[in-house]
Amino acid sequence: MSCSENIMGEPTMRAVVLDAPGPVTNLHLRELPLPLPARGWVRIRVKAFGLNRSELHTRLGLAEGVTLPRVLGIEATGIVDLAPGGEFEEGQQVMTMMGGMGRVFDGGYAEYACVPEGQVIAFHSELDWAVLGAVPEMLQTAFGSLSVGLDIQPGQTLLIRGGTSSVGMAAAVLAKRKGVRVLATTRNPAKAESLRAIGVDDVLVDDGNVATQVHALLPDGVDAAVELVGTPTLPDTLRATRVHGTVCFTGMLSNEWSVKDFYPIDYIPRGVRLTSYAGEADDLPADVLRGFLEDVAAGRAQVPVDRVYELGDIREAHQRMEDGAATGKLVVRI
Repeated sequence: MSCSENIMGEPTMRAVVLDAPGPVTNLHLRELPLPLPARGWVRIRVKAFGLNRSELHTRLGLAEGVTLPRVLGIEATGIVDLAPGGEFEEGQQVMTMMGGMGRVFDGGYAEYACVPEGQVIAFHSELDWAVLGAVPEMLQTAFGSLSVGLDIQPGQTLLIRGGTSSVGMAAAVLAKRKGVRVLATTRNPAKAESLRAIGVDDVLVDDGNVATQVHALLPDGVDAAVELVGTPTLPDTLRATRVHGTVCFTGMLSNEWSVKDFYPIDYIPRGVRLTSYAGEADDLPADVLRGFLEDVAAGRAQVPVDRVYELGDIREAHQRMEDGAATGKLVVRI
């Protein structure tokens, strides 16, 4: 959709604005002036964007460093509309994520988004925009957790705590491509088949005591684990990991990310390593993105899309995210 004009003849766009923290009714679809990028910035005509827990945290007032009102969205996928510095060609397919999007400056919940050129990744793909829109933050976080956070190696065992989240499912796909045995959790037994469908070897129903289930399969524990639920389940995930194994704290599906009265010797099991991961656009190498998209196009990998919405359905999409009802990524296509 091209931009429209207001009564003054100025170009405008549709965008989702959060004026103040609160329920989904605080998200408003409005006509805003079309942003003009400064040199060093790129204006992207957004084709699709994925929803992220980060945006839920912002809407609920849990995020720090956010100024309101704000167009939410920490990622966007589309085509270059304007690049004053000539860094990208008009019409080029691009993805962008993080770098202050949706917090410090307006993000991807809009028909157009302006972002610094350093956080723009060019690509070429004939995949549907709804599929491409699910990829940026999901792939960057999953890849970074496995590589930077865990340095996962072929033949190892991996536990994904929060397996039916979009990042959890992407991590499973990447790990299986690398020759890793994957164990993944879900609180809902009805979602188990969706995990098996993407290649998960062992599906564990999360009853709060996953460590016991893991040790029944692997007496010494897993080699590595990605913690996506948050601090409530982190101690149990640590107990599921072998001596000299590593747990990477990445996600906060529970909306809890602080450990009160943290005493490391009591909290972390002897010999288990605890790391963390939070990344930016430059943590997703262009060749990794290209290879992943090629594998998806060839049917060798999957992008776990739960549902696709229109921009006007953003409240419904956010409510589904808040309710934890999604299995995979929620995407808005424009």
